[in-house]
Amino acid sequence: MTSQGKTIPVFGYEILRDYVLPSILGKHEDDVLYWVGKDIARKFPCSDIQLIVSFFEDAGWGELSLEKEMKDGYIFQLKNEPDLFNIEKRKFRLEAGFIAEQIQVFKGYLTECYDEKKEKSNIVQFTVKWDVKEKIS
Repeated sequence: MTSQGKTIPVFGYEILRDYVLPSILGKHEDDVLYWVGKDIARKFPCSDIQLIVSFFEDAGWGELSLEKEMKDGYIFQLKNEPDLFNIEKRKFRLEAGFIAEQIQVFKGYLTECYDEKKEKSNIVQFTVKWDVKEKIS
């Protein structure tokens, strides 16, 4: 990870993400991470899918790709180098909340995102669904 020419060890990020947060959040980890992801999305708005993909790369969250478009949703896949992506221990609710909020804003409908680990392939799949009956103003 780099920030204005400075290198930040991935190990430090992993300690915070994979050990400190679960310890602090306990049984509420999934819910809190999802809502934090939505809050991050409000602070870093992306007006289209390509900007969401770029944000993931810039944040060091991994390589996000749009795999399928449906009339009421999307399916994304997230992958990264196995040594940089602790799929067995990590929760991906932060990323799911981020995606849900970004798409909700530019689609204008109530949107949810669900993550599913594909452990054997080291991929996380995000299923995004919006409700066209629930317009967001």
